[in-house]
Amino acid sequence: MPMAVREEEDPSVWLPSRLPVSFLPSNGNAGAFGTEQRSEGRTYREPSSGSLLTAYRTMVLGRRFDEQATALARQGRLAVHPSSLGQEACQVGAALALRATDWLFPTYRDCVALVARGIDPVEALTLLRGDAHCGYDPVRHRTAPQCTPLATHAAHAVGLAHAERLKGTDTVALALVGDGATSEGDFHEAVNLAGVLKAPVVFLVQNNRYAISVPLSAQCAAPSLAYKGVGYGVRSEQVDGNDAAAVLAVLTTAVEDARAGGGPWLVEAHTYRMAPHTSADDPSRYRPAAEAERWRGRDPVVRLESALRERGLLTDQDVKDAAAEAEEYAADVRERLSGDPAADPLSLFDHVFSTPTPQLTAQRAALRAELGER
Repeated sequence: MPMAVREEEDPSVWLPSRLPVSFLPSNGNAGAFGTEQRSEGRTYREPSSGSLLTAYRTMVLGRRFDEQATALARQGRLAVHPSSLGQEACQVGAALALRATDWLFPTYRDCVALVARGIDPVEALTLLRGDAHCGYDPVRHRTAPQCTPLATHAAHAVGLAHAERLKGTDTVALALVGDGATSEGDFHEAVNLAGVLKAPVVFLVQNNRYAISVPLSAQCAAPSLAYKGVGYGVRSEQVDGNDAAAVLAVLTTAVEDARAGGGPWLVEAHTYRMAPHTSADDPSRYRPAAEAERWRGRDPVVRLESALRERGLLTDQDVKDAAAEAEEYAADVRERLSGDPAADPLSLFDHVFSTPTPQLTAQRAALRAELGER
């Protein structure tokens, strides 16, 4: 017997837009700015001028931070660095769409989202330096540890969001995933569970076209990754991920709808990884230079800056001030990571079990004794 459609919902509301939602053309011309964009019965309102200026300054700072982290990896100060170059609109938009009481679930590539969330940049790089699994306090910042395994954190986001609702809060969880993660079973389990529970969670898929070296065409035949949410009864949308105004508008709508009881959302952001997969990767081996060059013409920072200039919201001095602030920020990161970290060998035994086992206690004592003999 076929399953009946839930009477309280029209299935058409789950469908994403036929084309990605966008406010800005690729050249950033302000003429494309409108007060709202309508798509599949939904209305996305343009973010305020103040919000767009905040997004711009944060994206400039995030890009300079990312460049500095890449340089530190080349110098051996970081073990590796997965660059966010080209994806700043997605990561900053995700951070700005959330309240301080909401939770962010990031991946290893989302350091820009972490600093946009207000996390100390050195703490954000702790994982990539190899000092600890997480350098910041997740509870204080309402930000889960960065997840390296693909999509495993997506179910955690659903569980937290559902638990917060059971406690009577209006907390929303937002999980960042890449296009490669949508091919993992954990992703589908998470989205399915979110749909069943109607959990207040938003999944942002940063579709940067490649899962390391595997192109999207070899991963999925769907017209858009956003359609993956439809099968689970999850509201879905696709957005121009290099258009900061559109990303912020769509994510704000999704987050607030989830907060109000509208259930989960899956948002696909069409973007591009302009840098290598990590500092150890050579993208020229699997993607043409002309493709990367075309996407550089849609640079999210340049697009937003051009639009704000056209509207008279950004001056030459404002641009200089933002760049100077970002340079000062990068210099601080560089200085604080210039020395070797102080490592305590006994910390190996911390956070393994909430109550150490007899074996662990014995091993710790043995290492302490060995260190004492030196």
